[in-house]
Amino acid sequence: MTRARWAALGMAVLLALYLVLITFYAVRLVTDPLPIVRGIGWALIVLPLLGAWALAVELLFGVRAERLARLLEAEGGIPREGQVGHDEAGAEGEDRDAVFARYADDVREHPESWQHWFRLGLAYDASRDRRRARWAVRTAIRLERQERQNPRGEAPRRETPSS
Repeated sequence: MTRARWAALGMAVLLALYLVLITFYAVRLVTDPLPIVRGIGWALIVLPLLGAWALAVELLFGVRAERLARLLEAEGGIPREGQVGHDEAGAEGEDRDAVFARYADDVREHPESWQHWFRLGLAYDASRDRRRARWAVRTAIRLERQERQNPRGEAPRRETPSS
């Protein structure tokens, strides 16, 4: 298990423990006779639920992204030039622009290819643009799921309401 995975697992466990403790405290507040305290208790019940949902979404994103990375690596599609031009601050200007131009062109040519979207996400990640990296990887996850559910590239059937 990698260091990043251990860190994510540790943070997830700590957050889960925090959410459980807050929920127990919230239940105690909800049983208080003062209405303001009960209101705070209900708010403390809703917030851990939102936190648990956010934790589940992020962990699921990580698992799906890692799965796509393994698939792409098995295909031999993980780019190696992304390592060129890197320093601790990310890709250098000209190298980064050249890499982005290439991967953006690939996505324009193959907009339904999850592999191209994932490579674009890797290029964004290499330059420390996490927001766009996550957007591109989420698109890759969606496209790969569609491809897996519909392997022949047929248009998905739409259910029509019966009369």
